Formats: sequence, structure tokens, C-alpha cells
Amino acid sequence: MPLKLSPTQIAFNARGNGRFNKPFNEQVEFFRQKLNIPTERYDDIRAQAHDRAFMVAGAQKADLLDDLIKIVDKSIAEGKSIGWFRKEFNGIVKQRGWEGWTGSDTKAGRDWRTRIIYRTNIASSYAAGRWQQLNNPALLKTRPYWKYIHNDTVTHPRPLHVSWSGLVLRHDNPFWQTHFPPNGWGCRCRITAVREKEFKGETAPDDGFVSDTDRPQGIDKGWDYAPGRSNAELLNQVIQKQDKAPWQLARSNVQTLIESTVFTRFFKGELQGEFPVAVLSDQHRQLLGTETATVLLSRVSVDEHISKHPEITIKDYKLVQNMIDNGDIYQQGETRLIYLHQQDHWYRLALKRTGDGLKNYFLTLFRNDKAKPPKDAVRIR
Repeated sequence: MPLKLSPTQIAFNARGNGRFNKPFNEQVEFFRQKLNIPTERYDDIRAQAHDRAFMVAGAQKADLLDDLIKIVDKSIAEGKSIGWFRKEFNGIVKQRGWEGWTGSDTKAGRDWRTRIIYRTNIASSYAAGRWQQLNNPALLKTRPYWKYIHNDTVTHPRPLHVSWSGLVLRHDNPFWQTHFPPNGWGCRCRITAVREKEFKGETAPDDGFVSDTDRPQGIDKGWDYAPGRSNAELLNQVIQKQDKAPWQLARSNVQTLIESTVFTRFFKGELQGEFPVAVLSDQHRQLLGTETATVLLSRVSVDEHISKHPEITIKDYKLVQNMIDNGDIYQQGETRLIYLHQQDHWYRLALKRTGDGLKNYFLTLFRNDKAKPPKDAVRIR
């Protein structure tokens, strides 16, 4: 039975030869789940964490990153040209007063830098969308093998990428965990799903590793992962990085995650681990006596919340940051803060830091008939 696809998935076909720059839902959704991360270098964030991080090396201001992510998003979602992107980029750089960035001194340098930003984000989001589509169970039943295809139009082809072209391996072969394209800057290789009859018994090539690293030969630094393969556990690395970011930027990042399908999957129990649900201001962090601003919700806690308070839905969790920012604050002992906040209902939520002050956990959320704090809690605000 053929795989049925909606009109919004027209860039996809099982052979993988749809237009490269034709946006599709999975590609757009992948990019929109990214966080703005201020960074000096692209490799400040490691491997799969790039799935959750939007960065432009040298861009460390929240308003600058916010402007840049918007024009990249529009380039992906609407198929904007690189010419349009360059015009918008130049306007943002001028407006925000961003100076001294790599490539800014000459027209050739500016063209190179904008091309890198434009193509890297389009290629990686396309690949992540393709990873999701290629793993569609209905497709895997009929085309469980993947074929590596080199794009012969590139000006300077990588010899190893050329040698992998035509290689057919099962979709679950470990080779794809590190070699799913793009495999470097400017790489335009792709993967197509094929039927079992195309498999001729090939084995994954052993090309060795780059000296003193575990990175395979032929893969650029930071590209030895499959875009879109990450899960909630990989958020930890990004959160650790953004904990040093300005509060407004970190807060915006977490709210973006809460609004995304990643949190929906976590709430439904499809992802394990811990999830960031809010960010504390310096004042609240000092009240709690913690060294970190991020508030985490554990898998155990969310399951317990759903069990004990079925009236609380995912929509209520999306209000948590607002409750913390605007609610009445109570201190309960040295390690807990209680918040009471009225919206359509009175809500009560509790936070607790760990004994070493290195983590903050979201303990509970439920509705109150009125503003009623615990008896031993002392009002702060």
C-alpha cells in the first residue's frame, strides 16, 4: 500500500529527489524548535546539540539573534533566495550595530559568511525533516534500506563522499548515525529510501578516524551526527550553555520549547529525562539560594502531577513562566519557593533547589479555590 502524504509534504518522495529548496512541514518544525544561543564559535556546542541550538558565531546579543533567527526561519518556510537573505542580513547588522564579525571587512567576506549561514541552516533543517520522514513506519515497511547519493554539482567534491555514493545499507545501520548528510560545510549529499532488492550485501566502509579523535574521516568537525535524531536528553547541553545567557534570552528560549511539539511529546510520556519549564530572574534565584536559573520538570514529577491533578493540562504548564514572574512569592524553608497566582483560577506551584544549589526542580502545580499558601510559608512579595 503506498504511503499517503498531505499536500504540505510535496517536497518528499520515497526516492528523495524532490526539490532541495522546497520547504515542508517537518523541515520548518525542526527549525522552529531551536533555541537562540549566544556563542563565539560554531563548535562551542557539540554534535547533536545543534539540533536544539540556533547560533551565529560571534553573535551574542539577544535582539541580534532574535532578528537573525527570524530571517532564517522565513528563508526556510517561504523558500526565500540567498539574495533576499543577504539584503535582510545587512539591514539587521546595520540596525543592531554588529561589528567585527568574521567576513565583515570585504564584500567577498560578507558574501561567504551569509552563504554559510543560509546554506547551513537550510541544509541541516532539510536533513532533519528528511530523517523524520524516512523513518516513517509505513515507508520503512516497503523501503527499509537507505542509499547515499553524492551531489555531483558541487565545485570541490570530497573524495570520500564520492566513494560513498550508491552505498545501500539498512536504515538502522550504525553508519547512518554519523554519516547522514550533510556531512560538512557545503555538503549537498542526500539519502534516498530504496527497496530491499537494491541491497547487494554491502557493508559500512571503514575509512578510519581523524587523528586523535573519534570523528570518522570525511566528516567535518561538529557534523558527525544525524540532524533530527536528538531527544530531550540532548537539551541538557544546550541548557547548560544558555544558563550563562541574559535572562530575557534564556526565558524566551524555554518558552519556545514549552510551546513546541517537543514538550507535547514529553508531557505525553514519549520522551524521558528532564525538561526546562521556566527561568528564574536573579532576584528569584537569590531567594531560592541557587546557582542556576533554569527550572527543570522531571519525568517522574509530570507523571505524578497528571495522576494527582488530572484537571491540570498542558495549557496550564505553558503559563508557568508567567505565574513565576507575576505571582505572590512565599518562602518555605531554605530550599523551596511557593507561588500563588490568579488567572482564570488560583494556581499554586512549588519549586525546590537541590542541596548543592546546582539544580532547580518544579515540584507541583494545582488549582486552589483561593489564595492559600502552606501554613509554614513566609510571604516575600
